[in-house]
Amino acid sequence: MDYLKTVVPSQLLSERGSNLVVINPGSANIRIGLASQDTPLNIAHCIARHTTQVPRRNVQDQLLNSQVSTAQYMEREKAYDTIASFLKIPFLDEEVANNSYPRKMGRVDGYNPQNSRKEPAFDWTDVYEKDPSSSSSLESSENKGTASEALGQLEDENTEELGSSKHKYKKVIFGEEAQKISPMAPYTLRRPIRRGHLNISQHYPMQQVLEDVHAIWDFILTEKLHIPLRERNMYAAMLVVPETFDSREIKELLSIVLRDLRFSSAVVHQEGLAAAFGNGLSTACVVKMGAQVTSVICVEDISRCFLWTQRHHQTWPQIRTDMFAKPIDLLMLNRLKESYCEIKEGELDAVGIVHSYEDDLPAGSHKTRLTALNVPPMGLFFPMLLVPDAYPPPPSVWFRDYEDMLEDTWHMEFPRRPEMPDGMYPSMNVGYPMWDNYPVFAAKPKKEEKVGLAEAITSSILSTGRIDLQRKLFCSIQLVGGVALTRGLVPAVEERVLHTIPSNEAIDTVEVLQPRANPTFVSWKGGAILGILDFGRDAWIHRDDWIRNGIHIGSGRKYKDSYFLQAQAMCYINS
Repeated sequence: MDYLKTVVPSQLLSERGSNLVVINPGSANIRIGLASQDTPLNIAHCIARHTTQVPRRNVQDQLLNSQVSTAQYMEREKAYDTIASFLKIPFLDEEVANNSYPRKMGRVDGYNPQNSRKEPAFDWTDVYEKDPSSSSSLESSENKGTASEALGQLEDENTEELGSSKHKYKKVIFGEEAQKISPMAPYTLRRPIRRGHLNISQHYPMQQVLEDVHAIWDFILTEKLHIPLRERNMYAAMLVVPETFDSREIKELLSIVLRDLRFSSAVVHQEGLAAAFGNGLSTACVVKMGAQVTSVICVEDISRCFLWTQRHHQTWPQIRTDMFAKPIDLLMLNRLKESYCEIKEGELDAVGIVHSYEDDLPAGSHKTRLTALNVPPMGLFFPMLLVPDAYPPPPSVWFRDYEDMLEDTWHMEFPRRPEMPDGMYPSMNVGYPMWDNYPVFAAKPKKEEKVGLAEAITSSILSTGRIDLQRKLFCSIQLVGGVALTRGLVPAVEERVLHTIPSNEAIDTVEVLQPRANPTFVSWKGGAILGILDFGRDAWIHRDDWIRNGIHIGSGRKYKDSYFLQAQAMCYINS
């Protein structure tokens, strides 16, 4: 205790954080780094693998519902008009009265000078390995610190003949470079986490998902953090996971961290708790807004809604923009959304550069008037605007967890087949036939309804019951995640939440706290602080124990906060 009274925070971070790796995986990006660092690496959470399969999928995530039904389209139009009335802008199909300018060439009413910069076009990723004869020169340039090429590209032993020369395709490509591969190249892009869950489907089985998670994380640890496999037994890992993850998904990630990546120990925290620590708060209503999930809203759909709005108003160039088949188009849309979209009243237009990416051709540039730029982010409050871009849930069998750490199933008597020995009941649920005679205790997947952001915040706080706590939480709303950087979002949240609170509730003040750290990284930073301050590490899981024993019954220390993992609910108890 004398040490804690005298040590300065920077010294504590340096001493205790130098061997702690904090991993915060998300749907679009993974934030990872040493706890002693100020900010983590923020890397696109995807991998592109070379394939010879015919027919080939450009993207191995085909669950997106890109077909808009008539009913959904009508709901979207209705939501747009509702938003238009709030923002005091023309309705969807209403012409601006007394406007002498043609619709496509209208004046820039909401022009923001800071958005006048010309965004450079993305370049196609070079999918071929470098010629061995040039390896020495490349190595020399790397030593000088001038080679900052692609985020992660590994080599392949396979060779293909193209014309009269030999070309080796890179076996795998990681990160943003994987998203910039030409659709003509023989690669399939995979994103192992989507919509707040492991991206398991009939096209993307669990084994492939977990192998891709392992490959991405191993590459980052080796190539970016320079922690080779042989040295990882000297490091511990802190997993900061989204609240949408269920216990089985987290157990699979723990197995990757401890068994495959070979960390000596690990612990799990949820993003909400970590975010509060990252901002130095003891009480807060944390609203996590990531690339695809905000509470229960698919946020990546904002970029798609942005494209739909421009096409409806006929301001989008006559180019083939397809974010489903060409990930590079989604990169462009995300950048336009981040640069130009904001929430404010009145018409909001701007002039921007839209790029077209066709096959292997250089990118084309189109100076374009972008309109209704304040409508797409309002989909956070009116999710029916985003309804057509919905995803089906994972298969129901995925939620059957026979090692549920949160339910009272450990002490139940299960009927066993007498002819089966004890060895036929391994710790991980992988052999379904062995459970034929067992009763099914299907864990309940979290109910994910399309509710607006203001409604989600209000119902969450009002469910606490105590009026004093409710008032404190309504004045302690914390927005975290990349979408929290949207200009104008804070006053919009305060206004919409205040109007959503029922009139019979004695609440008259709503306040969103100013972040003390970058909202994109605050959960990662909170995980680093939690790991450094956890001196006892009683809840940490050790590698050998996890591999040998899996989950064991704890004596009176089993977490029962909810059906799903809460902070440190993955506590392992040595038996």
